[in-house]
Amino acid sequence: MHNSLRTLGHGRNGSFSILESKASCMFASGAILRRQHFLVRSLRGYKIQNFTKTMAEIKYSVDEAVAGKILRTITPDLDPGRYKGQAGKIAVIGGCREYTGAPYFAAISALKIGADLSHVFCTKDAAPVIKSYSPELIVHPVLEESYSVRDDERGLTSKKVLAEVAKWMARFDCLVVGPGLGRDPFLMECVSEIITAARHSKIPIVVDGDGLFLVTSNLELIQGYPLAVLTPNVNEYKRLVEKVFGGEVNCKDGLDQLQSIAQRIGVTILQKGNSDIISDGKSVTLVNIFGSPRRCGGQGDILSGSVAVFSSWARQVLETQKEPDDSIPMNPMVLGSISGSVLLRKAASVAFGKKKRSTLTTDIIECLGESLEHLCPVS
Repeated sequence: MHNSLRTLGHGRNGSFSILESKASCMFASGAILRRQHFLVRSLRGYKIQNFTKTMAEIKYSVDEAVAGKILRTITPDLDPGRYKGQAGKIAVIGGCREYTGAPYFAAISALKIGADLSHVFCTKDAAPVIKSYSPELIVHPVLEESYSVRDDERGLTSKKVLAEVAKWMARFDCLVVGPGLGRDPFLMECVSEIITAARHSKIPIVVDGDGLFLVTSNLELIQGYPLAVLTPNVNEYKRLVEKVFGGEVNCKDGLDQLQSIAQRIGVTILQKGNSDIISDGKSVTLVNIFGSPRRCGGQGDILSGSVAVFSSWARQVLETQKEPDDSIPMNPMVLGSISGSVLLRKAASVAFGKKKRSTLTTDIIECLGESLEHLCPVS
């Protein structure tokens, strides 16, 4: 491990101290210092454990104490004075004939964490099935696939689909694009328009599943959009690397490569694996606490719904904080990604402790509430 630029930790009186060596001062720019100071203030002084120093900023890992403080910082209080919708309104764009479970997992996970409302925009074939899973979800059967659209009606139908989604767009705090979407060409065209509309409205976007196939094929959809998070698994990340660099994943310098890709695209990337690695091109975070050896399908859908909720909460917190003009705000999409990763890993660990080999995605979803309570108790 390389020497750290600095370590942030509790002082003897409970306040935070910054321990710096003379060598570290040679590397620290004013912008980095301001970012670190803001980080301490905005996250109420959680400890950053640095594990390597490369490129522009410090890379750090998250332990359980850090995770708990992040969650307590961004999770809203259960205030009886709040009204419906203030704790988050999430929409999932996904669900087709073949795949109905994925959008349900993402949408119901958002509700289990604490979002007030969760919508699913899916195809007409998928809607009755998704509705049957839970009456809690608001399901919109507006998406169309190629088989149901005549060639001479594609343009008009595409406009109708976009109009149906757009009239709801301003109500949402975050979109999850991709769970169970499938790869139908016409459906992909419509979702491309939805992503563009969300960007225009400055709605945060979490891209997962087939949504990653879509944006990897056309990076311009999310290029330079800081409110976007990509959540690739191993194979999806390989395709992303090939698209951006025209090469293969570099295992030796994996952290630098991830940071470089995030920087080049201009988004946050949550690379899923034994350890989840998160980068917005400026910093890199490693999350390797908790977890489960049971690799049942659907956990990525839980993650995407979780990241959506936490990112929207983090954005609200950071936008309402009063900070000096020269400070650099912490990226809410990074905070949301860290929180979603930690919570999924904790819930998977709790579920595995109960069900062992028979653990299913639905078991993990049922453990989201108690896992969040463990990390961030209701006051």
